[in-house]
Amino acid sequence: LDATPRATSASGGGMKAEGDGPALLLLLLLLVHVLCCCCSPAAPVQHRIQMMVAMPYELGPPWQNPFLLSRSVAEPVIQLAIDDVSRKGFLNNIAIDLHFRNTNCSDTLGPYYAVEAYCAKQLDVVLGFASAYALAPVARLSGFWSQGVPVITTIAQVDSLDDRSVYKLLTRMNGSYRELGSTIIHLLQLLNYETVAFLFHSNLRRPAFGKSECFFQMVAINNQLLKASGWRQPPVIDFDEFFDDNYEDLLKRASMSANVILMCASVDTIENLMHAAARLGMTESGKYIFFSIHIHSDMQDDFSWQLSNVSQAEREQDLKTFASLKIVTLRRPPQSLYRRFEEDVKALAQKKFNYTQITGKPYKVTKFTSAFYDAIMLYAIALNETLSLGFSPRNGLEVTRRMWNRSFAGIGGNVTISKDGDRFSDYSVLDLNPQTGTFEEVAYYAGSQDKLYVVGQWYWAGGSPPPDRPICGFDNSKCPSKNLSPWAVILIVFSTLTVIFGLEAELRTMSWRIFWDELSGQKKQNKCRKRNDSRAFHWLYEQRNSLICEENYDDSFTSLTDSLCTVEGLELEKEKNAFTKIANYRGQIVAVKMLNIQRNRIELSRKLLIELKKMKDLSHEHVTRFVGACIDSPHYCIVTEYCPKGSLQDILENAGIKLDKMMIYSLMHDIIKGMVFIHSTDIRSHGKLKSTNCVVDSRFVLKITDFGLNHIHELETVKEDFLSNSFWRAKLWTAPELLRLDCPPMGGTQKGDVYSFAMLFRRGVFYTSDENSFARDIVENVRMGMQPPFRPTVLETSFDGVIINLMVRCWSENPDDRPDFRMIRKQRI
Repeated sequence: LDATPRATSASGGGMKAEGDGPALLLLLLLLVHVLCCCCSPAAPVQHRIQMMVAMPYELGPPWQNPFLLSRSVAEPVIQLAIDDVSRKGFLNNIAIDLHFRNTNCSDTLGPYYAVEAYCAKQLDVVLGFASAYALAPVARLSGFWSQGVPVITTIAQVDSLDDRSVYKLLTRMNGSYRELGSTIIHLLQLLNYETVAFLFHSNLRRPAFGKSECFFQMVAINNQLLKASGWRQPPVIDFDEFFDDNYEDLLKRASMSANVILMCASVDTIENLMHAAARLGMTESGKYIFFSIHIHSDMQDDFSWQLSNVSQAEREQDLKTFASLKIVTLRRPPQSLYRRFEEDVKALAQKKFNYTQITGKPYKVTKFTSAFYDAIMLYAIALNETLSLGFSPRNGLEVTRRMWNRSFAGIGGNVTISKDGDRFSDYSVLDLNPQTGTFEEVAYYAGSQDKLYVVGQWYWAGGSPPPDRPICGFDNSKCPSKNLSPWAVILIVFSTLTVIFGLEAELRTMSWRIFWDELSGQKKQNKCRKRNDSRAFHWLYEQRNSLICEENYDDSFTSLTDSLCTVEGLELEKEKNAFTKIANYRGQIVAVKMLNIQRNRIELSRKLLIELKKMKDLSHEHVTRFVGACIDSPHYCIVTEYCPKGSLQDILENAGIKLDKMMIYSLMHDIIKGMVFIHSTDIRSHGKLKSTNCVVDSRFVLKITDFGLNHIHELETVKEDFLSNSFWRAKLWTAPELLRLDCPPMGGTQKGDVYSFAMLFRRGVFYTSDENSFARDIVENVRMGMQPPFRPTVLETSFDGVIINLMVRCWSENPDDRPDFRMIRKQRI
């Protein structure tokens, strides 16, 4: 540098040049130092972690993606988290390679991509998922892959995923719905409530989509209630919010059993339910309280916005409508640090990922997106510790072990992970502040402490919490009319007591009871005992339900009994129609169904006595008469009217009998009339309607058998052979919604009976002898809920098209689309 003053410069200019020389030299040296630092080689990467991020690329419909997660929503948070943990030194010499996979909320694509990455040796950790159904198979498998692959998710709070013996390496960043259940228990105990009704959305009409998130939440709450002492099974009312809009009827049903109604559905549906409650006078009276479970999105903002986005008159009315509503949701982190995080994520989503331009919506941070930040932080901490102890970064078991049973500073405050890999989540209880028109936190549940803290003022429509039970009962039955005179009250009480004592006396007589020794004809019993006294059962013979014994009961009975007395045992032919055991009871032939009850005695509870009495009192032309039951151990059996023509199945299989159209119509009409009667009684439904349970008497009148007595059948020991074709054949008549239940109701359902009738009718019209050959495949296809539903082929026939259309309606996939038997009867089959 030339520091000599220029000719044109004044002396002052020369002095300036001389003063600037050392400063410029210092600046130059600093610039060279910075360039050297920037150009020096970076620290070498020693470990590259292959992280699969399983996430749908599109949001899709809310029933498939209730948490509203997608790649465009999650990627900004994940990228920000990786940048932050790298800057904080958690990833020295470690690089995380992200591999996004479009799982599309599919339980097929999720496992497929995970297995594909593992086989390609590109899978060290799995992050994400928007559906528990897609996550579950991956979480089951990951513990068996090499040294294990950690699975980290921000969803899947389903309590069926709690078992770490099955889901060995699963870490859940929003915990389990168990804590939601604990929140509700603490809340109900705080307010002194013991009676609650469940009202929630379920995928009733779209079972192929699996259970709704509301269903999983209510199951977890119910499980926690039943585990706690003093709680009974709450009444459950479920509906499909995409199809069912009779909100007033739903609320009336709930109000018949509880003042406290626990709801779960979308914001729009909850709003509609509350307006329906207002029309019914349930909100302003202060007699009811509504709790809404809302975990998926920020219901606090949603409702506050709706209350502020209306006219003043509408706002005042809405304040009255929502005054009885309390909201239970995941708690918001209160720290200002979290607010800065929200701003940073939104800025990154716009700047780097063009979120709003692509989606047309503003970016919104939820608990399920922000949890990705904590997931990356937790994994980085555990990975560093694993490496410092000398383990491989691909040792998923060791990495997971260091993620569990620890606390760390998360983006919204302290995060505690349990010893089972579930975050302790906090829940808020929100109440409507009538002054501000916003829902504000009045209590919160601290998951790590298992405590509920009250932090605000409650607002009650009636000035105080409603009572647990109305003084007059839910149906006012406990408050007799004041207009009645004392003598009228005495007469009513006396009449009621007379009826009660009369019924009790009738119950004690046990007119239904049959002793084992009564089930024989003296002539036949003596004959058998001459041959072998030890074979006391020889008088009870087995006969296939067919067309024998038509003319002479006595001769047939004697000859067949004699033949069985000479046989040591009768092996029933498997995989074919069952045999019917018949006996002589007080001079009449009766059918005997043996019960597989492995008890020395049956406890005659009041429920059982009432059930047996009701069966004894039943009488209808098209149901078999219940003669009685034998409870002499070990000869437990049910005795019913005997129909000698056999079952409908036998008639269909009998090549010697040709049924014309009118005969089929007649038999089907008999079934309809019998089912109308059964559905009108306290039995309510059959549950096992099939061709072998439709029998024909000597006049060729069809009668329905083997229904009711559910309390007795619950005592039976059931041995199910899943490899047997007969096991699957018995399920050919079962409705798809019942096939999908792990524990279907013993007596079935009325809509399930309609489906069974459709199968019966179809069999009567299009019967072929080989149609049971692939029973298991048929049952599995029906259970899966294929689209279109898997049903029998309807061939060209001479039968009326209206009748065929009725049959098709009866086997509809959606139970609500099936007509009841009264409607079917009007078709005049």
